[in-house]
Amino acid sequence: MRIIQLGVFISLLIAIGLNTTVEGAGPSRLYNLAIEYYDSRVHWQFIRDFVFVKFLWYQFTRSWDLIMGYGVIGAVKFLYDRVVHLAVTQFMALPSIKTKVDNEVLAITTKLESDMIPSSDELTYYHELPRQGWTSEAVLEQLHSLETLKHSNWEKGRVSGAVYHGGEDLLELQAKAYNLFGVANQLHPDVFPGVRKMESEIVSMVLKLYNAPTGACGTSTSGGTESLLLACLSAKKHAFETRGVTDPEIVAPITVHAGFDKAAYYFGIKLHHAPIDPITYQVDILHVKRLINANTVLLVGSAPNFPHGIIDDIPALGALAQRHNIPLHVDACLGSFIMPFLEPAGLTSALFDFRVPGVTSVSCDTHKYGFAPKGSSVIMYRNQLLRASQYFVCTKWSGGIYGSPTLAGSRPGALMAGCWATMMTIGYEGYLASCLEIVGAAQRLKAAIRDEIGPHLQVLGDPIGAVIAFKSDTVNIYDLADSMKKLGWHLSALQKPAAIHVAVTKLTVPVIDDLIRDLKDSVNGLVGQDGRGSAPAKEGTAALYGVAGSVKTAGVADRLAVAFLDNLYKLPKN
Repeated sequence: MRIIQLGVFISLLIAIGLNTTVEGAGPSRLYNLAIEYYDSRVHWQFIRDFVFVKFLWYQFTRSWDLIMGYGVIGAVKFLYDRVVHLAVTQFMALPSIKTKVDNEVLAITTKLESDMIPSSDELTYYHELPRQGWTSEAVLEQLHSLETLKHSNWEKGRVSGAVYHGGEDLLELQAKAYNLFGVANQLHPDVFPGVRKMESEIVSMVLKLYNAPTGACGTSTSGGTESLLLACLSAKKHAFETRGVTDPEIVAPITVHAGFDKAAYYFGIKLHHAPIDPITYQVDILHVKRLINANTVLLVGSAPNFPHGIIDDIPALGALAQRHNIPLHVDACLGSFIMPFLEPAGLTSALFDFRVPGVTSVSCDTHKYGFAPKGSSVIMYRNQLLRASQYFVCTKWSGGIYGSPTLAGSRPGALMAGCWATMMTIGYEGYLASCLEIVGAAQRLKAAIRDEIGPHLQVLGDPIGAVIAFKSDTVNIYDLADSMKKLGWHLSALQKPAAIHVAVTKLTVPVIDDLIRDLKDSVNGLVGQDGRGSAPAKEGTAALYGVAGSVKTAGVADRLAVAFLDNLYKLPKN
């Protein structure tokens, strides 16, 4: 492809006139052009021209890739959107407009703060260390009071995902494991060899679940986001070392986890979001193909994706990856210990793991449907060369040779102990049974939405796992989320399209019929007597990740998200 680009580029340079006075065509014309150019320049002009042509080449290749990836209309729309965004930003900065927006943001953030942070009349806040340390009894009393603060009713399964509870007995076992390894640090395997053994066994067991070939390897991480960051870091470094790529790009579905946007932001990678098929909600393979260029360092697919619970066509992505010799990462963080058990459980399944030629890395969250303590995930690679590309090694530090397999330095060995204890306690048959009951409940919900609540709700695509997403053409989906919240349900609001999803967990299984009943009642309550219901939700509404409900103010979503994050660290003034 770059050869074609180079030919077109040279033709354009000739056409615009490096020297249009030379007659003739073909090689002789190019030769005469080169001789005349050489004779007419001094040394410093060569440097000037080289820099100028290099700049033109860079801009040309960027424009070429944009047009090839998005088409002429898509490229124009891309540029139009950027211009509009710039214009809107400038418009919002006008004094009269800015004042109005600031007042609106202040009202929303004030309400957000009051909802998140109980006042000092309700709770006692501590802004500095106590002069004298508390007794254990006093600390435990405070911990119990904080644990019982008003919160979403996750204990009774009324939360979408968020809490992947394996049972009280398992929690007690994890607490004991943490107690035994509370001071352990994975950074020092020589000091804590037992932690090293458990981590290596966890990685090996997960590799086996995902049908990894001989020579495959991996590491543990602190969670799905770190696993995704490392997959992107490995791809960037591997492409630089093997192909000399200095402007790395990733092609991923628009539905891929925001952790990839985070990786692009952190590591200076350009991320192309490929659209999805409007019927299947899988990534559009033809569009992925168009977005691939010489700078592409990684393709991505989900198994399943977070928003809709849909598994992308991994075999088709694998074929593209092989054809272009590009790594392919499968994000199975949410699928974790559900996806590998669909086929053994006799449920509808799809090919998504290392059995697919072209798949070079897979991420799996052990702290989701693996029921391990929060803060554990596994990133897997087809070979050691790819894994080594995520390592950091510093041999010139005055403190000695420093090597770290993941982003963190010190890592809590207690979490590895809890993860290992969990996996050994549940075992293969236990995970198989949990897959059957969780997916069975999710499919019960999917069938109820399609057969009992329709036509007001529509399931997005055909999810086969534990996540079911639905939208509405008649009911405002965010009003529905609010209505369900009043009934004690904490559901996940989505956007583009406006929708709700439910990630079914073990806690959801015994209350799935209650969820279906309340969903029916809420929809019926929103539908008017004429059968039309409230106005559909508008696009541009932003939903905060992990927070039920919605922010119904377009244009200020970034500021509201920042305000939400700021609130995580605020204390009321004394």
